Amino acid sequence: MKFSMMSYTMARQGFQVEDIVRTAAELKMDGIDWVTTYERDPEEIKKLCADVGLPIIAYTFFLPKANAREPGFLDDAKRSLETAVRLGAPLVMIPTPPVTGATDRAEARKVWTDALVQVAPLAEQAGVIMTVENFPGLLSPFVTADDFLEARKVIPSLYLTFDNGNASTGEDQLESLRRCAPYVKHVHFKDWDFSPEPREGFRQMINGYYRSALIGDGVVDSRATLRELEKIGYDGYINIEYENNDYPADQGIKKVLEHLKQGA
Repeated sequence: MKFSMMSYTMARQGFQVEDIVRTAAELKMDGIDWVTTYERDPEEIKKLCADVGLPIIAYTFFLPKANAREPGFLDDAKRSLETAVRLGAPLVMIPTPPVTGATDRAEARKVWTDALVQVAPLAEQAGVIMTVENFPGLLSPFVTADDFLEARKVIPSLYLTFDNGNASTGEDQLESLRRCAPYVKHVHFKDWDFSPEPREGFRQMINGYYRSALIGDGVVDSRATLRELEKIGYDGYINIEYENNDYPADQGIKKVLEHLKQGA
């Protein structure tokens, strides 16, 4: 499998763009997914990656006006897609958090589907693949396979960034992967500590309460995900995602890569 750096994992702890590129190169990772450009010029980031032989395999950007039900999100989407092209990213991922004022997941899903159906032609014109991920939360629109497949009936050019940790907050992650397999273009790995009851530091999800953990330390069997990805013939990249602070992000990523490669 090809493992990729997710810039957010390091940037959220204060690491700079140069730190992210250097760490990915030192760990011999296979590519980088840039989660925004951190106010840096896309050509500068592209050159930094090219200089160490790291392809930019995805670009993740946010559309806060869409989930706030505000006008102007299409202009934001167009600018972000232009950035993806300048980076040379073949694929984009748009996170889809809960919608302002939505009272259930079905309402949130309709709002996001109506927005994405307008973004889809822009992505096609830009020549990039548009994806969403299984985004966790009680009111998140896309958590389960059914959620994604419902939207894809309306948007045939929509694909999935499968997140094994996020999928597990709503259903069995392996079954979710099997059902979405034809449409999976990118993958995120993450892990959680789990509680069936409320606990301090845990977030309520669809099927329990979760707190971020380093991959391999929590309840998500990412080695099983690797085996299932091999079965379905997936040959793309896997982002290593980490949202806790028990380890510095660069050390955490190194530990995860060792864990996953030992189980390969």
